[in-house]
Amino acid sequence: MNLATPVNDLSALAGRLRVVPGASLPLALQSSRQDWAPRLARGQAVCALPGLMASLFNLCSHAHRLCAQLAIDAAAPGLLPAPQQVAQRLRTETAQEHVRRIGLDWPRLLAADAQGAWAAPAQAALQACPLLAPAAAAAADPWPATLAWLEDQLLQMPATTWLRAWQACGADWLLDWSHRHTGWLPTLLRAAREADTGVLLDPATALRAHADVAGQRSVSAALALTSGFALHPLWHGSPAHTGHWTRLNDLPGGLPLTPWALLGSRIAELIRLCKPDAPGQGGAGWLSFGSLNTGPHQGMAWVEMARGLLVHEVEIDRTGGEARVAACRVLAPTEWNFHPQGVVAQYIAALDATEPTATVERRVRLLMAAFDPCVPFDVTHDVPTVKEAQHA
Repeated sequence: MNLATPVNDLSALAGRLRVVPGASLPLALQSSRQDWAPRLARGQAVCALPGLMASLFNLCSHAHRLCAQLAIDAAAPGLLPAPQQVAQRLRTETAQEHVRRIGLDWPRLLAADAQGAWAAPAQAALQACPLLAPAAAAAADPWPATLAWLEDQLLQMPATTWLRAWQACGADWLLDWSHRHTGWLPTLLRAAREADTGVLLDPATALRAHADVAGQRSVSAALALTSGFALHPLWHGSPAHTGHWTRLNDLPGGLPLTPWALLGSRIAELIRLCKPDAPGQGGAGWLSFGSLNTGPHQGMAWVEMARGLLVHEVEIDRTGGEARVAACRVLAPTEWNFHPQGVVAQYIAALDATEPTATVERRVRLLMAAFDPCVPFDVTHDVPTVKEAQHA
């Protein structure tokens, strides 16, 4: 059964996830994603690289364009104009992505049936969001209006109060809030909790490789020297998970989080992004980013974006008349979270395939809403053998 949204002819280029509930690892989760960036970028004019990466990773185009610009500037300062207003761009585009995922994906993935009872009110809420207004109608400072929209359309209460309760009680508060209010979002989340596995995310495997220069250099070296690292990355020899719950400005190993509780984590970050700017606390001071020169005409950059930690690495050839890309490597959040031995794969392998099909598929959809892959997924209930997987 295909539970994914319809895709266009570029789906083969983007790849897909194959989910087999209850299968052993690594058969429970297989990806057809390809590492296109090195092949498509090599030999291109450096000035074309940010646009190329934005087109190749179109669901997260803003973050890829920005990360590519930062990596180029680290490799060859002054070669291209340095990216401006990085913190505000990252803030705006990450908040927009959160709003879209909540309003577009959650009603589809978290619904108990295919009736789409939450789609219409969610769509109406999206249309009223100041942050998604067309450029011609957008306010110079959309944040106060967006915060008011958030309180009225999603939270039905003051955002500061919601965030304070979340920080203190986590999933217990999310459950309490979902029972207290009757709006489309609390009602949807209340229904979605039935699909939660209840298994806590391991804080020890949260990815914070960007926390210091040593970690950044380690990731950069692994990308450059380890074959296949971009598709099957490891941190300290093991898969790791990344997302809005692993920010440098958040408390490491903070709130206990199940897949359902990760939905609350996304709401909490959206509130933080809508708050006034404060370093390490909210607004443009919440998300972290950085870059590093890693050698002659070589640079890496990283940004915390909607799906987690994104890393770009670039090497520039300046021997000819026009600077060209000698190498480009990209490590996206989807490859961490949907590693065949990673956190989502472990959740899928642990599912009870003897439960009713509808129940199992609701659990899978919750996982996808929580960890948010940037590619479609298919669910099959025919558990493959090891031999079949080797031929896949």
